[in-house]
Amino acid sequence: MTTPQLPRTTSRINVIKALAHPSRLTIVEALQHGEQCVCDLRNLVGTDLSTVSKHLAILRSAGLLSMQKRGLKVFYRLSCPCFLDFLNCVDRMSSPPSCPPQA
Repeated sequence: MTTPQLPRTTSRINVIKALAHPSRLTIVEALQHGEQCVCDLRNLVGTDLSTVSKHLAILRSAGLLSMQKRGLKVFYRLSCPCFLDFLNCVDRMSSPPSCPPQA
């Protein structure tokens, strides 16, 4: 028997799943420096436009990205820059010394 998930738990799961692909994590890391055009993200990831668009849709669905269309170009940015704190925490956990214990 499974325990029902709270909405907050489900939301967190969706965000973590969205990041669980090297190309999507690369996109998020690139956007920490500011918004970028889909064409630039395609070059960064090194795949076809269709694949990059699917990755971007997953990240948007999880609430990580927002987009803005300007003429024929579409630009993406991080929806919530504080998300980078999470990535910094992951970095600290994976390299010694790890996070200090909480009091």
